[in-house]
Amino acid sequence: MQMTGAEIMVKILAEEGVSTVFGYPGGAILPFYDALRESSIQHILTAHEQGAAHAADGFARASGKVGVCIATSGPGATNLVTGLATAFLDSTPVVAITGQVQRALIGHDAFQEVDITGITMPITKHNFLVKKPESLAQTLRLAFQLAKEGRPGPVLVDVPRDVQTAVLEYTPDKLRELPPVLPDQAQVDAAIAAINKAQRPVMLVGGGVINADAEYDAMHLCEKLRIPVVSTLMGLGAISAYRSLFLGMTGLHGHERANNAVKEADLILAVGSRFNDRVTGERSSYSANKTIIHLDIDPAELDKNIDSSIGITGSMNLTLNQLEKGSVPHDLSAWWERIASWPGMDDDAGQEEAPEFFKALNPVIKDKDYIITTDVGQHQMWAAQHLKIQFARQWITSGGLGTMGFGLPAAMGAQLARPKSRVISLSGDGGFKMTGSELFTIASNKLPVIAIVFNNSGLGMIRQLQTVQFDKRFTACEMPGYMDFVKYAQAFGIEGEHVAAPEELAAALERAMQTNAPYLIEVTLDPANMVQPMVAPGLGINDFVKFEKKN
Repeated sequence: MQMTGAEIMVKILAEEGVSTVFGYPGGAILPFYDALRESSIQHILTAHEQGAAHAADGFARASGKVGVCIATSGPGATNLVTGLATAFLDSTPVVAITGQVQRALIGHDAFQEVDITGITMPITKHNFLVKKPESLAQTLRLAFQLAKEGRPGPVLVDVPRDVQTAVLEYTPDKLRELPPVLPDQAQVDAAIAAINKAQRPVMLVGGGVINADAEYDAMHLCEKLRIPVVSTLMGLGAISAYRSLFLGMTGLHGHERANNAVKEADLILAVGSRFNDRVTGERSSYSANKTIIHLDIDPAELDKNIDSSIGITGSMNLTLNQLEKGSVPHDLSAWWERIASWPGMDDDAGQEEAPEFFKALNPVIKDKDYIITTDVGQHQMWAAQHLKIQFARQWITSGGLGTMGFGLPAAMGAQLARPKSRVISLSGDGGFKMTGSELFTIASNKLPVIAIVFNNSGLGMIRQLQTVQFDKRFTACEMPGYMDFVKYAQAFGIEGEHVAAPEELAAALERAMQTNAPYLIEVTLDPANMVQPMVAPGLGINDFVKFEKKN
């Protein structure tokens, strides 16, 4: 069958089951857009290419499928960079397709020419410049396979304009599926022996559990053994926050009970966590006097940040099933009594009022079909600490890169991935200003995203760090509240309201969820609020900052 390269690109997307793509056209990608016009694939025109990348990321995280974003050459491609880096550090399967100038012009500083494969090499799982039209189809098929197999991640395919317009033969084909990687049995047996003799074990669940769809396997293991469970920021939802085994989030802003348990454990079973610096604090004290069992699909992660006693790569589902079969429940009552002596998730965090806003949301969303997305900053940490996430893929946040502006476009993608779910985007006033123009995309596509903006008239986390680390020498963190976010939303035809108390926020969210339309809620917060607990910089996981008490 004779087809143009652009038509083949669209055909491959259909082969891969792609229903929605996010993008922004330009000259170098126009042949593809012309072919897309004849397709049933839904194209979402975003307000900015960064929004397209984050939306594809949110789509992938909400659905478990590969998200797709499109951009033209030059500035279109470079505007994807932050979104690709976000997906790379959080292991999200995304395929980015970019247009490129004609092959004869590459390397001659042509209009809107950049070396996007060179630029994105460190922040993609792999990338391709398609130099031969006959390799286009298999390259795209390989891109999708690479994005989702093993440790997921973003893959970029750069397609010159004349490759898109070339006429060539199209042959339907399918790449051979890669078999699951089997864990090393000797390491599994060693892990079982260590688990069976541990007196103070803790299971640490990370985002890899969710990426592998292994949350039920992890839950069955910890339920069988009655092992306390802590979560990284990315692992929230792998174990329901309402389960008695769940101690909360661990790390820089982790719950005291969770961090204390990690500190005093004699064994940590880490499942799908990278052990990054926000999780461990000072590394030598983190791993001291304990056995570390590390399960990860990526062998490069083993011993990279924390030396593991037992490292296991391979299918997480198979590994967890084997651990469950071989492990034997034993008495951990003394350990649970010790854990109960520390402050828990529901205990008050200092004298701050901000956590009450997030706690007030729990009765509204409990047992509902919802998805929470966040930006980055104080609101993100309060949400992680105080929202009770029940299921995997209900929590979407930028963990590794910490990308401000991520929440709203990610919510847009999540809503398109799961139209029956109600998606709630949480942002601070700083991050919302970065990508708030995606309200235009939300409004024009009638997406019922609920955006909640926590307005403390500044960069709250910067203010907090300058309080802790720079003796309150505040610099470039104040943003006086000249902007009315509700009026901003109304400019796009989106209704909204202002609230100033936790019960008002809960009532506003109830009203918003009863509509089938986008809605914005602006919450006024006292800038003096600090995220507590907070681990002191450079110290151990349970060495907490002592904040001044309010009068």
